[in-house]
Amino acid sequence: MKTKTIVILGATGFLGRYTARFFAESGWDTVGFTRKANAITHCHQNVLWNPDTPEAMAVHLEGVDAVLNLAGRSVDCRYNLKNKADILRSRVETTRALGEAIAQCRQPPKAWLNAASATIYEAAYEVPQTEASSTLGRGFSVSVCRAWENAFFEPYLPGTRKVALRTSLVLGHGRNSVYPKLALLTRLGLGGKIGDGNQMVSWIHELDFARALAFIIENDSLVGVVNLAAPAPLPNGEFMQILREQLGIPFGIPTPQWLLQVGAFLLRTEPELVLKSRYVFPEKLLNERFVFRYPFIDEAFDNLAKGSSEPDQPSGYPTKSSSLASA
Repeated sequence: MKTKTIVILGATGFLGRYTARFFAESGWDTVGFTRKANAITHCHQNVLWNPDTPEAMAVHLEGVDAVLNLAGRSVDCRYNLKNKADILRSRVETTRALGEAIAQCRQPPKAWLNAASATIYEAAYEVPQTEASSTLGRGFSVSVCRAWENAFFEPYLPGTRKVALRTSLVLGHGRNSVYPKLALLTRLGLGGKIGDGNQMVSWIHELDFARALAFIIENDSLVGVVNLAAPAPLPNGEFMQILREQLGIPFGIPTPQWLLQVGAFLLRTEPELVLKSRYVFPEKLLNERFVFRYPFIDEAFDNLAKGSSEPDQPSGYPTKSSSLASA
């Protein structure tokens, strides 16, 4: 059987490194597109790339089974003019360059999975947002998400199935994951509710994130936008309470909105990242019978509290026929 190949952009980030390791341990060849010669990834091979030379990128995309684009500047920063421009440019330009490169392939990739964000939906408290929801939000973050998805869906690539990954909060141990920060604050006694605690938190364990990617690649029926979120979102107050219980911390000082504004300024980040209510439901994945390894937050926190950050061995790799058995 021919070994399958996945090309990963953004392979040096938290999700890129974890996903590369997952696919490598599942028997795939992994190729990381990087902009620095000394970049450290978990891919079998690294390729230097430049969005200004899509024709050079196309050489490495010929005949591959999947392309995964996770590239983009972190949004964990202050939204000043420069950072806003960098956030938008890093997503849109990379996506457009990748589309141009795929268009030049004689044998294009079978599937192109592109990062997107569940932030695109409007703030919701009572009704979960599915892929069929047309109620998108407003503001800078949403405008970035719209431009990002437009750049992705715009090019006509009949030989390549395209899936936009509207991803919720990914919980893991890697750099730039929110879990280590939340765990540290909780251990310091600062793990109370944030704001009024009523905003919904949509999340997904890092293993289920990687397993969902593999499931999407293997299932041609999944196309367009797909929500990557566990099926059990919950209010922030409950989210933080369960984290305290899992870590054995009896109390947590709440963070009112005014104090969060001050803290966000001092930490050079934006309060929107934790105050916006994100109520997202993975309807497409569930309809295709994907089974989450960690559907509930207490199970996810329990796993992460044990310090496990390694992907499963190939037995954890789900296909449509084996997802029930492997979950």
